[in-house]
This record gives sequence, C-alpha cells and structure tokens, in this order.
Amino acid sequence: MSIDHGARLPAYIQLADIIEARIRAGELSVGRTIPSESSLQQEFGVSRGTVRKAVLVLRERRLVDTVPQRGTFVLPGDEWQ
Repeated sequence: MSIDHGARLPAYIQLADIIEARIRAGELSVGRTIPSESSLQQEFGVSRGTVRKAVLVLRERRLVDTVPQRGTFVLPGDEWQ
C-alpha cells in the first residue's frame, strides 16, 4: 500500500489506516514496536509531522501506546476500538 498524495483523505490518516491494516493482519505483532519515524518517512515519502500525526491517530484508536525513549508498541487486541 502507498500514500496517495493527491487524495482528499489526509496523508496522516492514510498512513494510520495502512499501519492499522498491518496490525490487524498480524504483520506488526502485539507487544512489538511499529517501525521508527524515520523508517516510515522513507517508506511512504512523508514528513516527520505526518508520521507523528498518524501515530497519534493510532493511539486514539487504542492500537498502540508510546513509551518515551523506548518506542511505540502494538497493544493487545482487547484494547482496540
């Protein structure tokens, strides 16, 4: 999947949706970190701000939790909204 920079849906929402799909498909395992900001920037051709907004959306959806200086971890499925 990729980001459609010409779409009406903001890039950060598209990115959050892509990461959510990877979590639900089991590509990103519970208790493990999601890729780093810089990895996501490079993979999807987006800015750091876009990645940070996407992670905020994922936290609001209760799919991930960020631990300062450690990373952003996938939460167990019973936490997901």
